[in-house]
Amino acid sequence: MARLRRAHWIGERGWRLIPAVLVLAFVWQGAGRTLRVEAHGRTKTNRVDGLTYVWIPPGTFQIGCSPHDSECFDNEKPAHRVTLTRGFWIGQTPVTQAAYSKVMGRNQSTYRGARLPAEEVTWDDAKSYCGRVKMRLPTEAEWEYAARGSTAGARYAAVEDIAWYNANAASTTHLVAQKQPNAFGIYDMLGNVREWVADWYGPYDAADAIDPKGPRTGQFRVGRGGSWYDSAQIARVSSRGNNGGGCGPACHGFRCAGN
Repeated sequence: MARLRRAHWIGERGWRLIPAVLVLAFVWQGAGRTLRVEAHGRTKTNRVDGLTYVWIPPGTFQIGCSPHDSECFDNEKPAHRVTLTRGFWIGQTPVTQAAYSKVMGRNQSTYRGARLPAEEVTWDDAKSYCGRVKMRLPTEAEWEYAARGSTAGARYAAVEDIAWYNANAASTTHLVAQKQPNAFGIYDMLGNVREWVADWYGPYDAADAIDPKGPRTGQFRVGRGGSWYDSAQIARVSSRGNNGGGCGPACHGFRCAGN
């Protein structure tokens, strides 16, 4: 009889526990999501191109040749202090061919695949794309700040773990987001395709800077991050080039940014 009474109590009252259990489960899952957001940055999906963008908080960092980096080129010097006073969104991956085709209505890439990064992209095309998705190209300072992922070193992890470059890429681009992301949760900042930024190319100044936008005029635009064609020496967060020598447009892609 006692067992029957206990069973009756559970049957009569047990259903009342279900909402509480569901609430606890929802809170636990929400806490897990919050932890992931804190670790990798807040994200959003752009409704126009369908790509994911990561929020980068404002901050101060040293742009240019990283401490103890013996591979730096002269155009990465002098390293100097930069403060970004506003946070910004930046693409979690380079713009893919699927997104580029959707927005621009064409795909001029040499190495074809929906999840491959768009390449053979001129600076003007990259700017036009970002405008169409209500974004813009990142400044050179924003790009390096995002690429560093809060690290002061030349790379945010071992080059093999984070980049497709000439020693492991087999002379082609690769699907985005296959390598390890940085601390902001951003993929392919080094290797795969060089990325256009907004700035004109020019020498660095040793003076501290606040929200720099590069020279007012110039002959070339800046490309960042190295590509499948480039050596490991190029696949460093401070490495910078102009208008893509080497393999030219076949190396160049981009990602968008916005405030």
